[in-house]
Amino acid sequence: MEFSEQELFRRQSLEQMRQMGIDPYPAAEYPTNTFSVDIKNQFSDDAPAREVCIAGRIMSRRIMGKASFVELQDSKGRIQLYVSRDDINTEQQPEMYNTIFKKLLDIGDFIGVKGFVFRTQMGEISVHVKELTVLCKALRPLPIVKYKDGVAYDKFDDPELRFRQRYVDLVVNENVKNIFTKRTMVYQSMRNFFNAQNYIEVETPILQSIPGGASARPFITHHNALDIDLYLRIANELYLKRLIVGGFEGVYEFSKNFRNEGMDRMHNPEFTCMEIYVAYKDYNWMMHLTEKMIETICLDVNGATELTIGEQTVSFKTPFKRITMIDSIKEFTGIDITGMDETQLRDACRTLHIEVDNTMGKGKLIDAIFGEKCEHQYIQPTFITDYPLEMSPLCKRHRHHSELTERFELMVNGKELANAYSELNDPIDQLERFQEQLRLSEKGDDEAMFIDLDFIRALEYGMPPTSGMGIGMDRLVMLMTGQTAIQEVLLFPQMKPKNL
Repeated sequence: MEFSEQELFRRQSLEQMRQMGIDPYPAAEYPTNTFSVDIKNQFSDDAPAREVCIAGRIMSRRIMGKASFVELQDSKGRIQLYVSRDDINTEQQPEMYNTIFKKLLDIGDFIGVKGFVFRTQMGEISVHVKELTVLCKALRPLPIVKYKDGVAYDKFDDPELRFRQRYVDLVVNENVKNIFTKRTMVYQSMRNFFNAQNYIEVETPILQSIPGGASARPFITHHNALDIDLYLRIANELYLKRLIVGGFEGVYEFSKNFRNEGMDRMHNPEFTCMEIYVAYKDYNWMMHLTEKMIETICLDVNGATELTIGEQTVSFKTPFKRITMIDSIKEFTGIDITGMDETQLRDACRTLHIEVDNTMGKGKLIDAIFGEKCEHQYIQPTFITDYPLEMSPLCKRHRHHSELTERFELMVNGKELANAYSELNDPIDQLERFQEQLRLSEKGDDEAMFIDLDFIRALEYGMPPTSGMGIGMDRLVMLMTGQTAIQEVLLFPQMKPKNL
């Protein structure tokens, strides 16, 4: 392995430390008692000097002869340290300042310090270091972001490099950690919302013998002991509905799903979806639950219902707009697709200059029209309701229109965020829908659903009227943090392997 000049220098410093009897990677606990932000928030000029013990990375140094200033970064922020030769040189470590601190420590190294808090003549709250401990020697230099007049330059901002080396991105780009702190807040808020209504959080299988619950191409793996192929979960819907059959009245799961499809700014092959199913409810009730939940999360995470996302300002104040899919298509294309057969829909797509192929049935043709001509129009949260039957093989027929289903999708900032149904609980109808999906598969649709006969058997035991909703957690976090690419809200997005 070849090393840069800086890397060679750091390895030499590492060896010198060891020769001096200093372990650059000590195993013992370091007893911190506070964080940088707390030191600043709790400081008072009138109070007695406060003794503190903190740890973190060296992010900058100004060595000034017998005394130096260090910027230390911990998990909460940064604080200045004042390090004096006369204070940290001891009988046990006489060269702690002149050799170890000045010559062997580098930016990026972890140290622990004990001392007292004071305010410098320049007015900056700082820690006067009385004792310094080496906690970890960094062998690679950090790409330090520099600032001039409050403006950053020499930034670590190449997206591909940031996503590949998220560990560096988190250290040097201060805003990135805030995104993932908010991601945790989104999950906590949603859990609190459901738990307050006594819904039960559950776990269902990721390895499945039949990939059900969505129209998507699955990943395939092999189980050696059973000598069978298994699929990584594309959705958890059918398992959660089995639990409603079993007697639970409200269940939800944060489901890690996998779909062997394309990658772009809105799609990652591994993503998180939350799905919830509640007995004795329908999709109208679920619309109210969904909008109230999202408004609550927005307030919990951001303290307001209006957010800036890219160049758009989006309001999550309830109620959200509602419009049927057929009316939406009519509004943006001038075409009424009511009652159209597959041939007529294909002709409509050609008229609208939408690419189609012979594997596409009515459902995919309608979806193509909506996706191309309508979806991007909905910046403010909007429920698109009453989807055609062919688009929704797991959804109950509309109570007033037999060619439609009781389904909605929530569109925000031009993209789907949530999908919900009045769930189909008629086992005979469900089997016929699965069989239609099989016919689409035989035509070449590699995203058509598999037939899950065990799920049919479960429905035959009886499932009460139920409504279910799935929401893309990664997309929700994007909205709550103002991000426009899914990779920004995934700690480790999928990347094509690259030689180190």
